[in-house]
Amino acid sequence: MTAPSDVLRDAFTYHSWATLGLLDAIDQLDRTQLDTSIPGTYGSILETLTHLVDADDRYLQRLVTTEVPPSVDHRLQEVDELRPRVEANDARWSDKLHELEAGSLAARIRGRGDGYPDVDHAEGLLLLQALHHGNDHRTQVCSTLGTLGLEVPDIDVWSFWASRA
Repeated sequence: MTAPSDVLRDAFTYHSWATLGLLDAIDQLDRTQLDTSIPGTYGSILETLTHLVDADDRYLQRLVTTEVPPSVDHRLQEVDELRPRVEANDARWSDKLHELEAGSLAARIRGRGDGYPDVDHAEGLLLLQALHHGNDHRTQVCSTLGTLGLEVPDIDVWSFWASRA
């Protein structure tokens, strides 16, 4: 029988797997392609993926401190710089999920004064936001690849599940 914690663990394993799969798909693109952005997306392919990984760092940090990490993204990072960060974050997500299962993960968000209230027990909020944010930006990158007429990687959940069989 599948435990609820297994579902959440699978969701974060998928999150990392899909981002790594997207990095694999863009690894051989030229600079012009990597710098392409289309209306309605965060930015260029590399800007979007750098932002996604930077945001994961911030969500992970917010799980351990009420101090709001700066929302400024790193300089534009290349695929070979992003990949080890995603892999490291995968291990960090796993650690945080272990803490959640053990009942020792206790995140609190202090309100920002701009309509966002204090949130006690913010673990669920931060975990859900990380998953949503990752899917949103991976979809934007895939849309950009499709607009360029390039192959769009098959990084949906069905493919993830099949890859584990």
